[in-house]
Amino acid sequence: MAELTIISFLSKSFLIALVCALLLGIAKSGIKGLAVLIVTGLALVYGARESTGILMPLLICGDIFAVIYYKRHVKWIYLKKLLPWMIAGVLIGVFFGKDLPEDIFKSGMALIIIISVVMMYYWEHKIKKEVPSHSSFTAVMGIMAGFTTMVGNLAGAFSNIYFLAIKLPKNEFIGTAAWLFFFINLFKVPFHIWTWGTINWESLKISLSLIPAVITGLILGVYLVKKIKNNKYRKLILLLTGIGGIAILIQ
Repeated sequence: MAELTIISFLSKSFLIALVCALLLGIAKSGIKGLAVLIVTGLALVYGARESTGILMPLLICGDIFAVIYYKRHVKWIYLKKLLPWMIAGVLIGVFFGKDLPEDIFKSGMALIIIISVVMMYYWEHKIKKEVPSHSSFTAVMGIMAGFTTMVGNLAGAFSNIYFLAIKLPKNEFIGTAAWLFFFINLFKVPFHIWTWGTINWESLKISLSLIPAVITGLILGVYLVKKIKNNKYRKLILLLTGIGGIAILIQ
């Protein structure tokens, strides 16, 4: 009976991971707002810290597709402004996240998720959507995006607000973000391997088993990004991601 219970749990856990990988593919195709769901699901299955390493190859797989598909739409000037600050944020995340106990790491990730949801909710309901676009705003958003992407792959809320502030059209938004995270995720890999040890042979086996779901999500996302309407969909994502953050916190 105990063996059957373990097998059942593993099956359910892997199913959750597959759904997260599918959502990642959809997100990398251009449908924003899913990152917190993906991170939450994988953290519940594999643990907060370990899941960050498992997620990296999946993110890079999606990044490769995104930079190829949206290569004509990148705005290099904005990428060059934000990238150095994100790199600085990543380095801060490497230093402060390396020796954090798992329970504090998990609580920090949950807090970041909840703050991200509040930020996105506030932005969605803000009547006058004018955000400062001077250099200090770029620095703050870049450092926060870099820090949160290192400790939990959760830079989406900060980078989204930045790109919305400079009023990038949809395709330019997606294309510029694709190249930004392609560079940043490659930059993070050595730290996951040699500093945190969250990417190893065991994590790579799990990542490889989830790649087909990412590819399926990419194909599905290309179709959905042209069809989907954001109104009620974004409200649902905000609700689910908030619940996900609380779930990590009380797990």
